[in-house]
Amino acid sequence: MASVTNLDFINVRLPMEDEGHLFRLSIRDGVWTQILKHEGDAAPPGAVSLETWNPTQAFLDPNRPIIDLEGKIMLPGFVDAHMHLDKAFSLTSVENRSGTLEEAVQNYSQASPFFSKQEIKSRMIRSAMQALSFGTTRIRTHLDFNLRVSREVALRTIEAALEAKEALAPYLTLQLFPMCPYNFMSMDVDAIEEALRMGVDGIGGAPHLSMTPKEDIDYVFKLAEKYDVPIDLHCDETDNPAIRTIEHIAYRTKAEGYEGRVTVDHLCALASMTDQDAHNIIAQMADAGLKAVSLPAVNLYLQGRHDSFPIRRGVTRLKEIWEAGIPIAVASDNIHDPFHPFGRGDLLQIALISSYAAHMGRPDDLRTLLRMMTDVPAKVLGLTDDAIKAGNEANFVVIDGSTPEEIFTMLPERRWVYSGGRWVRMAAAKTKWQDNTLARYWDEASREVSFHKHEFAKG
Repeated sequence: MASVTNLDFINVRLPMEDEGHLFRLSIRDGVWTQILKHEGDAAPPGAVSLETWNPTQAFLDPNRPIIDLEGKIMLPGFVDAHMHLDKAFSLTSVENRSGTLEEAVQNYSQASPFFSKQEIKSRMIRSAMQALSFGTTRIRTHLDFNLRVSREVALRTIEAALEAKEALAPYLTLQLFPMCPYNFMSMDVDAIEEALRMGVDGIGGAPHLSMTPKEDIDYVFKLAEKYDVPIDLHCDETDNPAIRTIEHIAYRTKAEGYEGRVTVDHLCALASMTDQDAHNIIAQMADAGLKAVSLPAVNLYLQGRHDSFPIRRGVTRLKEIWEAGIPIAVASDNIHDPFHPFGRGDLLQIALISSYAAHMGRPDDLRTLLRMMTDVPAKVLGLTDDAIKAGNEANFVVIDGSTPEEIFTMLPERRWVYSGGRWVRMAAAKTKWQDNTLARYWDEASREVSFHKHEFAKG
């Protein structure tokens, strides 16, 4: 769609700011300039419902209309802090019969030499644009770096990712983190430095899979310091509570003064530990200033494959990490590949799965989960201009719902996404039946709940 960089909105719900008021917002030259509370009233002359507004017509009309959201929720553009865009949609080429992490790693490693740069690039663009359609405007993707096969295969993925990042730049922000192969000290480690010189954004890996995890972690820190980049490591993605590379990561973070620049992902082993052991490790994480990412959908699918009943499910201690003051995001991880045959890059769906897995269903929990897909992952990515705040670049998603409870219950498909100074998705018009019947049922249910809450409070 054509760029539309000057916009005005009324009757906007901002649940991450203040649920007691509606807001009036303005964008000029693609930047938020006004965020004001108002009580909500009839639309002023010239206002037009978002449901009927035509951005193409508005682009041609010198008299800029005021867009009435009619109480719909607006959130900052979602931030997906952990994806594998290069692997997405590879399941048709790489199977996983056992459903285990081990087979997924082995099979993808064997298949990766046969993927062309164009194929990898196309998969990345397809999956990123799909995530964008659901409201994600910032992504950190980890990249396969198969040095075991050859330097050329490893760097082919980097070249594809850099080209994809450039192609996607008008629409969304992409961060690239190549995964240092485990047990890599005997390999062509200069290839990792070459990837850093080529312009990737940070360095990753999975040291818990290594025979020499401490040495691998130490070298990752050495490279990160040399090139002044952040670190993001897959960490203890296992049901084995004895595997605790997180402790050495926390130690090195403090020793090197790298607080706030290290992210740890998965942390499945915490789910298998005793409370005492897990709480001690979480305290170490907090002391080291680590940031964290939970990948609930993929961990529910992969973990516990070697258990008989009761089967461990592998989702980390999401609430306890959050309550310790550690920034922890929820993210998509893999989409339709040997690691996870499902997924679509919809962070609202991922937040709902997190709610189930972590028993986070109270009203406060739902609002925390909204933060775990917006401002918290923005912090994980080191972004400072992501909030709906005057002076920040305008990237946002409007969702067809008026409360967090409604959007987690309904998972609305109808969304309007604005990124990079343009509308990248406009929701289809409601049918007359949807407009009249569903809205009426939801309003009646909401009024009934409010009535019973009031009566309970009185009695």
